[in-house]
Amino acid sequence: MGSETKPSDQTFEIFLGHLLRTGVVIAALIVFAGGVWFLAQSSGARKDYRTFRGVPAELSHVSQIVHGAAAWQPLAVIQLGILVLIATPVARVLFSMFGFVLERDWMYVFITAIVLALLLYSLISPSAT
Repeated sequence: MGSETKPSDQTFEIFLGHLLRTGVVIAALIVFAGGVWFLAQSSGARKDYRTFRGVPAELSHVSQIVHGAAAWQPLAVIQLGILVLIATPVARVLFSMFGFVLERDWMYVFITAIVLALLLYSLISPSAT
């Protein structure tokens, strides 16, 4: 018997668990930092919360969010944290597919590829509204 290069199922599941946990923690830290920064910038300003105001139009696309976060805009930093949170399970599906490729389990590679395609389509396609 030669040396085994494929990770065991348990090792791979532990890796995926760490991936999810790390993604959620990073996203939470980014959102928290952006929230604290936003509140510090708007301290003393009275806000009217009777009317809901959604995300500003300039923060509705990924490229705008990344550009805004790079320009140190607190709302863009918060949105970036939300994007990291959304990307975490997508990364899990992607790494699961790679794991199934390593195991040569082609049926699960195919199923996972379909799930990944649906996730990416739902994230990238323009909304119906």
